Amino acid sequence: MLKIYNLKDKKEYIDEVAILTQKEWGKLDNFEERIAKKVEKINKLLNTKDYVKLVLLDDSILIGFISIFPNDGEEYKELTPWYATMYVKKEYRGLGYSKLLNDAILKEAKKLGYKKIYLKTNLVDYYEKFGAKYIDNLKNGEKLYYIDL
Repeated sequence: MLKIYNLKDKKEYIDEVAILTQKEWGKLDNFEERIAKKVEKINKLLNTKDYVKLVLLDDSILIGFISIFPNDGEEYKELTPWYATMYVKKEYRGLGYSKLLNDAILKEAKKLGYKKIYLKTNLVDYYEKFGAKYIDNLKNGEKLYYIDL
């Protein structure tokens, strides 16, 4: 059965989330060391107000995850919070799971009292379907968006 949980309530998935995150967005050299640091960082951040990581499970199988970060990168440091790390495993893509994760993280952001959430991406015409509005081009080639909550 599909269900979304806060990762702080399903800590047994932290290692898998860290590995998938590193493979998708991180460097692959010194992989084991990077994973250990990422696991440590996630554990530390899970108890802070401005960090949320939700996981989508099908019974005990991790399907994907999504996050709220207080900051994301060097540009626009004054903007907060950030919609980040939307990830669905390749074998589950195209089945609507990103919509489930999107809806859950936006609901969580509203619950935390936010009126707007920011995101950056190099995907073209993807987040617009979730209500994202373009703000600016970033130096690294990504585009900056916001979603009203």
